[in-house]
Formats: sequence, structure tokens, C-alpha cells
Amino acid sequence: MRSFKKRGKQAIGRSRGGLTTKIHMVTASAKFAVSFSLSSGSANDSPQGMKLLHFTPKVTDKQFILMDRAYAGKRLRTTAVELGYEPVVPPKRNFKEQWDYDKEFYKKRNEVERFFRRLKRFRRIFTRYDKLDVVFVAFILFAMIFDSLV
Repeated sequence: MRSFKKRGKQAIGRSRGGLTTKIHMVTASAKFAVSFSLSSGSANDSPQGMKLLHFTPKVTDKQFILMDRAYAGKRLRTTAVELGYEPVVPPKRNFKEQWDYDKEFYKKRNEVERFFRRLKRFRRIFTRYDKLDVVFVAFILFAMIFDSLV
């Protein structure tokens, strides 16, 4: 009898820290995520950010969206504006076009970082024990549910 082989998508890629997986996330608050996706550690952040932005609902009144510098591209900011959001993201230092942003409001982005820190309390998430994305995503969802209940 043949052994069962695990086949499926594996978002694992080599970066400076070794084989890693990036978790891209849109959060509504310090405790609740709207959507998330995975990419390999060597992949660019912008395409994943664009994909997640299309999963966020369009708003009628102006709302702020806090973004990391990795998502500071013009196309991503333009799409956020088209969806009714006001992007709050600092420009990268090497950009020719520098823009103004609300520095005090940007300080609230640490809530997203705290959300990630709480998820990474689970050793299985920060060490990526699971080979397949499906299993890894399931455990991330489990960790989010556990975190919202505690």
C-alpha cells in the first residue's frame, strides 16, 4: 500500500531569516481581523495588499486605513481612495514623491502589531510547523478565535 503524500499550496519562501511565510492582514480593531492571506517570505507585499484591499467593503463615508510602509505604493493608495478610505501611510524614504500623512493617527498602527504579537504566542504560528497552507490557515483562525474569547 502506498503512503499518503501531502500535496497542496505551500507559501514558504526563502528570505534573510531562512524559510518563512508572511501573514498579511486587515484588522478592524486591536482584536478582530477582517481578512488575511499568506505569501512566501521572499514575495513582495504589494500584490497581497491589493488582494486584501479588494476584500474590504467599500465605504460611503470617509474612513482611515492604516498601512505599513510596505504597502505605500501609489496603485495601492489609489485603490484605497477609490474604495472610500483615507490611506494613512508614511512614504518610503527613497520615494521621490513625498506626501503628508497624519503622524498622530499613524501611531495607532501599533494595535495591529499587538494583534500579531498575540497570535505569535502560539508556537505553532511563529515557527510554521505545518507544511500545507490549509492547515496553517486553520490554526491561525483557531488562534484568532481563542484570542477573541480570552
